[in-house]
Amino acid sequence: QVLLVESGGGSVQSGGSLRLSCAHTKSWAAMGWFRQAPGKEREGVAAINSDGNERYTDSVKGRFTLSQDNAQNTLYLQMNTLKPEDTAMYYCAATNEVLLLSLLRSAKYKYWGQGTQVTVSS
Repeated sequence: QVLLVESGGGSVQSGGSLRLSCAHTKSWAAMGWFRQAPGKEREGVAAINSDGNERYTDSVKGRFTLSQDNAQNTLYLQMNTLKPEDTAMYYCAATNEVLLLSLLRSAKYKYWGQGTQVTVSS
């Protein structure tokens, strides 16, 4: 059974930090974090493939960082200097498809977690 379980969301003030975790059950060709705010389309935030290539959407570059603990099968998203516009439901996703240029395309991911809410207040 494929499981992706996110945790670490919460409410913080602007400028604060959160670390999201995604516990998963196997190795994947690519994994990523996506977010969706009310009334908006799902957006690719950060993703990494099995070769270690990373992609970040422009709005989070320099503020968000991916990391992995392969022994614990966990993908992390460290989010610093959070802004109100980062408020969204954050989802972890995974795929067995080898991705590089399309790492941030949600349509390329077959497996999804249930999401964790991040709320940033001004």
